Amino acid sequence: MFAAPAIAFYAMFVIRPLLYTFQYSVYRWDGIGPSTYVGLRNYSELFTDPTLFASILNAIKLIVFFSVIPVIFGLIIASTIRRIAASRLAAVARIVIFFPQIIPLVAAGIIWSWLLSSTGLVNQMLSAIGLASITRAWLGDFTFALPAVGVIGAWVLLGLCTLLLLAGMTKVDPAIYEAARLDGAGSVREFVSMTLPALRQEIGVCVTVTVIAALASFDIIYISTQGGPGTSTMVPGYAVYYLAFFQREVGQASALAVFLMILVLIFVIPIQWLTREEN
Repeated sequence: MFAAPAIAFYAMFVIRPLLYTFQYSVYRWDGIGPSTYVGLRNYSELFTDPTLFASILNAIKLIVFFSVIPVIFGLIIASTIRRIAASRLAAVARIVIFFPQIIPLVAAGIIWSWLLSSTGLVNQMLSAIGLASITRAWLGDFTFALPAVGVIGAWVLLGLCTLLLLAGMTKVDPAIYEAARLDGAGSVREFVSMTLPALRQEIGVCVTVTVIAALASFDIIYISTQGGPGTSTMVPGYAVYYLAFFQREVGQASALAVFLMILVLIFVIPIQWLTREEN
């Protein structure tokens, strides 16, 4: 009885739209006029339309920036902070690293758009150290626009991964580290043999959250590049929005949304299985 209001709310605003999305995905519909049943044609076009297929590949490429980089650097930074936990520098480092996480993604996109512009701070710093030849409008370059967006995502997610991993490290008894040092274990051996196995669940959470952020990215793309230049930073999240509200192809947008959900599950389920805690 107590759960009924929450269940009703969830069914109305999540389950019902999800079922409608499945329904719309097998129709050709502009959102207003009559619809035409096309079966799985909308899904086949995801792989035959160069723009839509490229958006899927771009989202997969962003996993390297949104997930791999934050997790690896998060492990290094969290391990360093744990070693200097007694100093004031550790508290300051936690605040500074987590700060991007409390900034709205829209604000982060605007700030980085200024920093990465042709006259932005990044190019000014490169010019100051004699690297003016490599300066460019990073978000407007066909080659570097997607990596530039990836850098923004890595910057935003690094703090979250660092704090999650740091919290996981605190559950390891310090006496175990002390015993390992007495047995002659070095920093690398200590990290590989003791810290990493203890962080299995935390790493799984970090990878899951960051992979979903990469595949379903929208905010940063919308603010910084809007899928451009050309379609070099087009991702499924923004493509769904563009197809539905600009090209009025609701059926195609729904098919892409359904495929995006399936793609997230394809990545996330194995991660959850590999990193689950065993008794």
